[in-house]
Formats: sequence, structure tokens, C-alpha cells
Amino acid sequence: MQIYNTMSKKKEDFVPIEEGKVRMYVCGPTVYNLIHIGNARPMIFFDTVRRYMLYKGFEVNYVSNFTDVDDKIIKRAIEEGVDSNVISERYIAECKKDMASMNIMPATTHPLATQEIDGMIDMIKTLIEKGYAYPAADGTVYYRTRKFAEYGKLSHKNLDDLRSGERALKVSGEDQKEDPLDFVLWKPKKEGEPFWESPWCQGRPGWHIECSVMSKKYLGEEIDIHGGGEDLVFPHHENEIAQSEGCSGHEFSRYWMHNAFLNINNHKMSKSAGNFFTVRDILEKYDAMVLRMFMLSAHYRSPLNFSDELMESAKAGYERIVNSVSNLNFLLEGERAADLTEAEKALMTELEGFRRKFESVMEDDFNTADAITAVFDAVKFANTNVSGASSAAFIEAVKKEIVELSDILGLIVEVKQELGDADIEKLIAERQQARKDKNFARADEIRNELLEKGIILEDTREGVKWKKA
Repeated sequence: MQIYNTMSKKKEDFVPIEEGKVRMYVCGPTVYNLIHIGNARPMIFFDTVRRYMLYKGFEVNYVSNFTDVDDKIIKRAIEEGVDSNVISERYIAECKKDMASMNIMPATTHPLATQEIDGMIDMIKTLIEKGYAYPAADGTVYYRTRKFAEYGKLSHKNLDDLRSGERALKVSGEDQKEDPLDFVLWKPKKEGEPFWESPWCQGRPGWHIECSVMSKKYLGEEIDIHGGGEDLVFPHHENEIAQSEGCSGHEFSRYWMHNAFLNINNHKMSKSAGNFFTVRDILEKYDAMVLRMFMLSAHYRSPLNFSDELMESAKAGYERIVNSVSNLNFLLEGERAADLTEAEKALMTELEGFRRKFESVMEDDFNTADAITAVFDAVKFANTNVSGASSAAFIEAVKKEIVELSDILGLIVEVKQELGDADIEKLIAERQQARKDKNFARADEIRNELLEKGIILEDTREGVKWKKA
């Protein structure tokens, strides 16, 4: 398996620190609003990386944080006249709903920045002791960037070049810094802001220190993969490296993976441009699986352009897979031979080739676009070679390939049809007749069948009533 490493700017063979195990950290959202479709791209892609690793038999410890203390959260809390934790808790809950709808597996751990403050204070103390950080007179603690000799190794930026452009980097408190490029580890509270006690002042952590501490606590000092959007390469991930390696003295992450930007109709997404879409906005028009299909339809390192035309294309592609699986299930309901015929045995070699192609492209830096093509090839094979004359074993084998490969991509393609009111009433009538005929086994079977589909029956004096669970 090869992964493109942002650090080396080339594909490298994936060799985990510990055989059979993967430690993976992916930066999560700042929770001050509903997540937007730009947030959804890394969530969906890195969930797919995790799924593939699990498929290959790795034990995956996957950590993705929620940044629940931030200027934007505080601003929203002030606007609404509530504590900042009210805002963060609300949008963490909403984010988890959106993630579930997109079939994103919950992380092994979803740490919250506000619950890891003690660890951040401890790491800052260590960095001060080692000379990598220093407190200013007002209690702000800065990271001494030039102390870390390899600063810029991820973003491939030169400190002197950054220094020459320092006018763009001016911030309040600039005169307290030893160097304009030094960045904040801890900052004093402002009026009305949440704060924590520290040896330097009442305040809160800088953004970068949060991920270094949460990664170390839940994954250890050295991890296999660190991921996120390409906008995080500098300064966030660069600063994480400086903090983590300055503290531990050894490599922080073996592989750095970054997905490219998502544009809207070939323009950068922004509220001011009127092209800002939340995941909820999109799900009002499209199934969540269509959004997931769209996100995986391009290589993760390629820019992805969101448009109605491309979403309609993803919808058609997704429905093509779903319809094929539905047809295979329909064929399985009929009477047919159980075992493979000789002709079907010959076709099995071709069927198995789709999985080999799928694995080959996924192991070449997670080429999900070509992996989807392998699924389409299996669908075409099914539509061409499966018929009413096929054996049950052959139909099952074809269906298994399509469903399992789709599942690795996180695409749910075996869709249970919802019962209409007329269908429910028909089954209830059949159950009533079965009870009259004293066929209680069939009556129970119908009740259980309805229950599995979210329909609860209530036997009352006025007759049978039903409701959705």
C-alpha cells in the first residue's frame, strides 16, 4: 500500500509503527455552526481510509477532535447571550447527526479541547523547560519558532522567506514576541470569555496546542497518519509538528495526508459570495449517499468542484448501483437451482477480478474515483450475466461483490424499501386472518416483519392500530 506523504512530496510504502495497527489523527471541525460541505470532504475521505484499513485487517485507533473553544464559538455565544459550551454542545450534537447520515463511523475517540486543558498546560510547561516556549509579561505564552531547527519541513516554507513577509503576520501583542513568527500557546482571557487557571494567567489555549495534546493522549507520542484539509498544512500542522517534536524529541507522524479544496461552481465557497452550503442544505435535495458518492468521485488530492450537474451525475451513478442490487435481491426471491453451473464457475474468475482492481487502486494512494469504477464494472457484469436462469449461488456471489466493495467506500447500496400505508394495512389484514385461522406463527411473523421496518402494532378494543417507531 502506498500513501502520498505531504512531508516528502512523494508516494511512500505504508509501514505502520506497530504491525497490524494504525494510529490515525484527523483534525475535526470548530463547532460554532452546522458543518458545511467543505467540512464533509475530509470527514468522508478519511472515514473511507479507515474503512479500507479495517478491511485489510488492521486494528485502527482513529481520533478526530472537536474544537469547542474558539473565537467564533465565543462570538456566537455572546450574540445569543448564552455560555460558549451551550453553542459547542449544540453543534457537536448536530455534527454527529450529519456524520451519521453520511455513514461516517464514529471515531474511536472524539476528544473535546475543553476537556484536555490540563494536558495542554503540562505540554506548555515542558516546552518552556526545554527552551521552545516563553511567557510574556501579560501571561501570553509563545512558541519560539526559530528554536525548532526543522520548522517549515511539512509546508516546505523557509523561515527567512516568512520573516520577509512579516507585515502580513502582524498581530496584537507583536511587541511582546522575540520574533514575529513566534505563535501563541496560551493567551489571557478577555472580558466575558471562558477561561482556565494556569501558571501564567487566567486564559485559554491557542488552537495549535490542542491537537498536539489530544493526539499524544489518545494515540501516543508517535502516530502513523495525520490527516486534514490542505488549508491546515500551514500554519496548523506545521505548528503541531514543532510543538509535538519539540516536546518529545522524535518524529510526530510518519505520514501526512491532505485533501484538496472543494469549490462551488469553480469558485471558492464563502458566505459573502452567496455560495455557502451546509450539509443540511444539500440533504434537502439529495440523499446523503449521493453526497458521499460525489465526494469520492475525484482523487482526494485533486480539487473538487461542486455543481448541480456533478451532483446529478453522482445521483445517477449511485442509483445505478442500488438498482442493480435491488434487481439481484428480486431474482433471489424466485425458485432456482442452488449451486453454480459450469458456465457460472467460469464467470467467477472475471467477477473476482473486480475486487483485485478495487484493491489495486485503493492501495495506490486511495484512488476512490477508480475504486468506484471497479464497482461500476461489477454492476455492468451483473446486468449482463445475471438472469432469471442464474443459480442462487451465482446471484449471491455477484451481489456480495457489489455490496461489500460499496461498503468499503461507505456507500449503503442495499436499500430497504419503506412500506406505504396501503402495504401496512394489507399486512395487518393478513395477520388478522391468520389469527382467525389460529395460524399464530404467521401472525407473529407479520408482527415481527413490521417491527423490523419500524412499524409498531397495538391491539386495542377498537381494532389494530399502528404507528411508526
